[in-house]
Amino acid sequence: MGSRKKVHAFVRVRPTDDFAHEMIKYGDDNKTIDIHLKKDTRRGVVNNQQTDWSFKLDRVLHDASQDLVYETVAKDVVSQALNGFNGTIMCYGQTGAGKTYTMTGATENYKHRGILPRALQQVFKMIEERPTHAITVRVSYLEIYNESLFDLLSTMPYVGPSVTPMTIVENPQGVFIKGLSVHLTSQEEDAFSLLFEGETNRIIASHTMNKNSSRSHCIFTIYVEARSRTLSDEKYVTSKINLVDLAGSERLGKSRSEGRVLKEATYINKSLSFLEQAIIALGDQKRDHIPFRQCKLTHALKDSLGGNCNMVLVTNIYGEAAQLEETLSSLRFASRMKLVTTEPAINEKYDAERMVKNLEKELALLKQELAIHDSLANRTLVNYDPMDEIQIAEINSQVRRYLEGTLEEIDIINLRQIQEVFNQFRVVLSQQEQEVESTLRRKYTLIDKNDYAAISAVQKAGLVDADGHLVGEPDGQGFGLGVAPFSTKPGKKSKSKKMFKEQLRPSTPPAKPVAFEDFKNERGSEINRIFKENKSILNERRKRASETTQRINAIKREIDMTKEALNLQKSLREKQGEYEKKGLTIIDEEEFLLVLKLRDLKKQYRMEHQDLRDLRAEVQYCQHLVDQCRHRLLTEFDIWYNESFFVPEDLQMTLKPGGSIRPGMMPLSKIVSLGEDDQDRFGQLQQTTLPGGPDSVSFYNAKVKMEQKHNHLKTMMGLQQAHRK
Repeated sequence: MGSRKKVHAFVRVRPTDDFAHEMIKYGDDNKTIDIHLKKDTRRGVVNNQQTDWSFKLDRVLHDASQDLVYETVAKDVVSQALNGFNGTIMCYGQTGAGKTYTMTGATENYKHRGILPRALQQVFKMIEERPTHAITVRVSYLEIYNESLFDLLSTMPYVGPSVTPMTIVENPQGVFIKGLSVHLTSQEEDAFSLLFEGETNRIIASHTMNKNSSRSHCIFTIYVEARSRTLSDEKYVTSKINLVDLAGSERLGKSRSEGRVLKEATYINKSLSFLEQAIIALGDQKRDHIPFRQCKLTHALKDSLGGNCNMVLVTNIYGEAAQLEETLSSLRFASRMKLVTTEPAINEKYDAERMVKNLEKELALLKQELAIHDSLANRTLVNYDPMDEIQIAEINSQVRRYLEGTLEEIDIINLRQIQEVFNQFRVVLSQQEQEVESTLRRKYTLIDKNDYAAISAVQKAGLVDADGHLVGEPDGQGFGLGVAPFSTKPGKKSKSKKMFKEQLRPSTPPAKPVAFEDFKNERGSEINRIFKENKSILNERRKRASETTQRINAIKREIDMTKEALNLQKSLREKQGEYEKKGLTIIDEEEFLLVLKLRDLKKQYRMEHQDLRDLRAEVQYCQHLVDQCRHRLLTEFDIWYNESFFVPEDLQMTLKPGGSIRPGMMPLSKIVSLGEDDQDRFGQLQQTTLPGGPDSVSFYNAKVKMEQKHNHLKTMMGLQQAHRK
């Protein structure tokens, strides 16, 4: 667990033109607020009435902007939440003192947004700054109205209707609300949309102190889960940020509330009274029992009040003399809250599913090793030391025979031998690749593309295509394949191509098959020639491979026939009786000739099989060249076709050799229409004209979507009413 720390308490004074300067004074340290009341002369000469109070808090926010309030109150709490610490920010005070403005702000103006939307922005901004972590964000919005729980986000279309009422449940992990919907948000705009959706569902009423008074307690919770992409995949941290907007307290004798508002005020005052009792109990170190279950508000906030949480209280007060009694009551509550201590600690968790998978994998490996040791328990001279050259050579021989098919399986001895087997597989594969390259070097002229001297020499010799590229396609190792005829002169244009350029552009582009034939005879002639040559080589290699396969099949049939004849000779010899001399079996001349023939056939079979493997490697390589050549031919044709028949004539000069744009460098859509896209212009306009700049785009987008949704609902309801009439 972490070290204990006290709750931070701040006071925010509502701006007013009628500020009581004689009764309310601030200390020079901006952390003290002094209250002075004049004595009531009606009590007589002996009057022990207290007239002066002094409250020391963490800071007094007087005439403070929303930016300053957030920087002072909430920024550190939100920042620590992404490191795994829970946080709670609570606004408390009299009705109309500015609690909802401090917490939510004015949704109509981005500059006047409150703690809640700023916290959402900070969370997503910090996620962008942490690419090494996979962070998921979820939100929920709970309302407590007249001691009943309501989900403010239950109106979302994907949230199904709840059959059972919501309840507060406790478990070893903490307190949670059963039945409360929790919504995954992958971006800032989605989170704002959920916030605005919940705000429209809140219960408000007109009040003598506030025209739009919140008549319920609301808790907006941000759930954060962060997993490291680089460290252990089992351990991760979780946290939650509770942003609590309490309903305002009021004196019923002064407000003179009636009817439904009176009932709401009764429930509000009752729950705030229970909250204060819980705070007093938490501040008393001698108290063992804390009355959290007296009301839904304190029960829901049990984790936040004195638990594993960074707790911050913002007390909103009036600065007017007429509200001085309520101001004193609010400041007393803030002072009591400062006596409460919390014990914040990082919420580290372990992914049980991943732990089980990792443990199962480790267990399987240990079982395999144990099984090997058990199987070798009856053997002697089992060596687990590093293998010498003789043992490695033997394993290499086994791997080669296994790949050739002459060895059915490789005997397993120990784990070190298994590792060496896989290592020798890699060695054999590397040797085969070198053999293929060596074979190609013997049959073709290969030029290293990084050897600029060689490239310069072949350019002078004319061994390049019309576009200045090496003849042939790369083989994936930095080489070009093929030899161009010496009659080919790079840079020399054919007459047909020159005549084509001189022709006027047709009013309608020709069909692609017709244009493709022209392209192969003109601009794409060199690529087409290389394509045909490579395809011819590929067909020739395929033909040789097919012939070799037929010879191998014939040899295999002859081997089978020879084995049958040899087995027949053996059976006859066994029936007639075997003759031995010096321990060796004597066979006749016919059987001896069959043995020699079988040995020669097997040797011939292995040689033909090796030739077939080489041919298959060449076929695969040539097929790769043909595919690359075909892809390049089609790509060059598309570029030539678009630039020849769709590019405006005033841009043709730019695409000519020496121009600022090379062929294929610019997409056709951008050449045909170089004007800005309407959506791009709108996005730039938003970023330059919206208050707050680019950061406010998500805020206003969510606000516009919410307004469109409610306008649509109003229209549909109007149409339904008109239809009923």
